[in-house]
Amino acid sequence: MVIKVLAIGDLANNIAVLRKYVKKSEIFLVNFPWTGASTITDEKENVLFIDPNNVVEQLNKINELKDRFDVCLVMSPAGARLAYLADLNYIFYLVGNDIRTPPFIKNVKDPLASDAAIYNYNFLERKFYWNVYQNAKTCIASFQNQFNYLKQYRSDGRRLDKMAVDTTIFNKDVKPVYRKKTKFTFFSPQKVALQKGYNIIIESLSYCKSDFEIIQVEWFDKRNRKETEFANNVKKNKPHQIKFVPLMTTKEMASYYAFSDAVLASVGIGYPEAVDREAVFCNKPVVAFHDPNYAYLLNGKEKKSPFLPISKDPKELAKTIDLVVESEQFRKELLQKESEFIKTIGEPYQVGAEWDNLFEEFIRKYDSINRNTSKIKLRFRLSFFLIANKLYTKKLKKIFQ
Repeated sequence: MVIKVLAIGDLANNIAVLRKYVKKSEIFLVNFPWTGASTITDEKENVLFIDPNNVVEQLNKINELKDRFDVCLVMSPAGARLAYLADLNYIFYLVGNDIRTPPFIKNVKDPLASDAAIYNYNFLERKFYWNVYQNAKTCIASFQNQFNYLKQYRSDGRRLDKMAVDTTIFNKDVKPVYRKKTKFTFFSPQKVALQKGYNIIIESLSYCKSDFEIIQVEWFDKRNRKETEFANNVKKNKPHQIKFVPLMTTKEMASYYAFSDAVLASVGIGYPEAVDREAVFCNKPVVAFHDPNYAYLLNGKEKKSPFLPISKDPKELAKTIDLVVESEQFRKELLQKESEFIKTIGEPYQVGAEWDNLFEEFIRKYDSINRNTSKIKLRFRLSFFLIANKLYTKKLKKIFQ
């Protein structure tokens, strides 16, 4: 039997990639027209895009679809919100900000960025999102860092330290972009953001002694005033090593990985992100801060990350950058260690098999995707959300006619 999975709200193409590598499951994706890294740019077939601003229309569409599926997998608070309103049994896959800065915390701040609030939701909105997080039948977080956050809110949370890499796009045989190269070149596709440690990168460049260029994708965090000020300052006063290029598709990213001599990734997060995994599969060494306090549960064993530096000190980052630029032997040894680690984390068929097992376990426990809560309770739930979002009562009246 093929397990039919309804996925809602993909982030950073995680589900779009995963569905290529599951064997016992078939995933249909309902998504929002995100911007930036969460945009599905290369594979739009079998994806239903829905209006991000009309919750009632979203809900109607999910209600039309839901009975065709055995399992619901959600990403992002927006995806989980929709599954909650549709009264589904859902698996909530939590990555990054979704669990580090959950929307049910008052004036929540990103510990990796500024001390300014990310959300400013009212009490009713926070209560609603608390229910969304608590009503998930299963919550899964990736890596120790994110699992530690999840444990603060769910005692039954689960951890999965593997995330698939799309090897049809990211591999060592990718052809490089046609572009003139005059010196050692880093490719840096991650967002220019405080949460990515870009302020540390900027400072470190003043300590670097080697000669190199950084091709930086031009996109920025602007979640609050402080982040916007930082982004604008980088635009106006960028170090001479940085050359901006426009936002691009994942296939274009692969060609830039192939073109580069090495990749400069996040020095703020501390665990492997998509850039780390993709670059290594394209056979490029990566400079990225990985917290030495984190361990990774891989095939039943704990492993440590080989990525460097293991400190957020700008001078340590500068030393690592200079070593990568000046020593071919260092680059080769670093890449070999990174490859052994990342190919355990990101081998897509292994990741697909783990998710197949999770879906099988889920349908053994829950006979239906539907919870069959009373219609009165569901109307109250929707009303609660709409009122919390300060919609007019005449809209409510029209909905229930």
